[in-house]
Amino acid sequence: MFPNSSNLGRPPFPSKHQQQSNFFNVLPVNIPPTLLSHQQTVVPPLNFHTAVLSRALLNGNLAATPTVTSTATLQPMTYGNVSPVSTSGALTAFQGRKRQSEQSVSRNVKRQRIDSQNSDTTVVNQAVPLPEERRGSFPGPISIQSPSFLACGSPALARCVPPLRDTLFPDPTEARLPLAKDELSQQVLELFQACRQQASDLNSKELCRTELQREIQLIFPQSRLYLVGSSLNGFGTRSSDGDLCLVVKEEPMNQKTEARRILSSVQKLFSTKLSSYIERPQLIRAKVPIVKFRDKVSYVEFDLNVNNVVGIRNTFLLRTYAFIENRVRPLVLVIKKWASFHEINDASRGTLSSYSLVLMVLHYLQTLPEPILPSLQKNYPECFDPTMQLHLVHQAPCTIPPYISKNGSSLGDLLIGFFKYYATEFDWSHQMISVREAKAIPRPDGIEWRNKFICVEEPFDGTNTARAVHEKQKFDMIRGEFAQAWRVLRDKKDLKCILPLRADELKR
Repeated sequence: MFPNSSNLGRPPFPSKHQQQSNFFNVLPVNIPPTLLSHQQTVVPPLNFHTAVLSRALLNGNLAATPTVTSTATLQPMTYGNVSPVSTSGALTAFQGRKRQSEQSVSRNVKRQRIDSQNSDTTVVNQAVPLPEERRGSFPGPISIQSPSFLACGSPALARCVPPLRDTLFPDPTEARLPLAKDELSQQVLELFQACRQQASDLNSKELCRTELQREIQLIFPQSRLYLVGSSLNGFGTRSSDGDLCLVVKEEPMNQKTEARRILSSVQKLFSTKLSSYIERPQLIRAKVPIVKFRDKVSYVEFDLNVNNVVGIRNTFLLRTYAFIENRVRPLVLVIKKWASFHEINDASRGTLSSYSLVLMVLHYLQTLPEPILPSLQKNYPECFDPTMQLHLVHQAPCTIPPYISKNGSSLGDLLIGFFKYYATEFDWSHQMISVREAKAIPRPDGIEWRNKFICVEEPFDGTNTARAVHEKQKFDMIRGEFAQAWRVLRDKKDLKCILPLRADELKR
């Protein structure tokens, strides 16, 4: 999935925290050491105030940035081989999330994000290529990319899935999005292209992560801050929040005590020293406590947790699924939009989380008579070892070959089949959705599963990702929406019949 780098040989944690892994014994040795981790950022030393000014220039939002003293010198920030403040196009880049509550932000400023013409390159059977998203957030030592690699690519990685490739030098033979030969499939593709996360969206989140990590390390020197979730797993939209995982130590942590103490310190940092750039930091005391806040420069909302490392692991598992088959991402995005529109995509209100919805889609694609997806964990256990050190996780899938399915179903047919499967075929009372096993399996008898309406297995820690659905009324509503969507699409074959929104509304 992501190329190796000799610079990653030095783990980000002291040796006493390391866990031994046999993973590197199975990796190819001919991958050039010059390739960067997709989460390695080449940045010169700078303070938070200077960084915010640089981000404001990138976002075209200098007027909305707090005044920076004249002694601050703007340092150019480089990502891969591109400087975000080197072209005039930077002034029309991402402007942040569109929120109805943001009355203080001008309509024109917020509209720029929706009107952005940036688009990513979708690769067929080239899993997790990080197309334009080449600089996601995986903390690592400072390094420099090889100009020769940027110019000609890596032959060693050309046969691997997914390689990290610079989109300035795309493969002219690479395929794009799947062809749509019917109206419903075309509607799915158009919605995907309109709503998928843009490079500028990811860049804004990554810039914030980089700066926050620098400040947090003043309090917790050995910590690393990771961007996880939909922003990085390939299923993000233009309105996706940013999820951050602060790893203080590569060991289990009590979320009710130690994690809350650490988050209290982070919240205090955000409320005091960084109050000019971070607003509304709130400590949410959930099962996995988080600090919610908003970045004033990009207007992106963030959730920050501590040591919830399963989120780092499943980010790259999902990213591999997202790119090994070119029908997966459009299908997932449309289903997420549909679920949000019908108000069944909010775990805080007793319905399905986006993560559970993604797993449900993957499970459906795995269980077709002619599967479209395999079980990556069963086929490549060494790449998704749950004990693997975190600084190796993003490198793991680099040896996974493309998955070629004999199933030629269109996006429209797959969408109808998804709703039919959960409306008429899946046994909610006795079965559990397991992407790990690539099949529906009998429910365990543990407390995690007993008397639960929906059971979706987390691929790494085995918990129930759909535990938020604890009311029969909400469960009946969810099942009813699946059944209704199936009946309408079966008869009408028109996406607008289940998702009747204008294009500009869908983008938000």
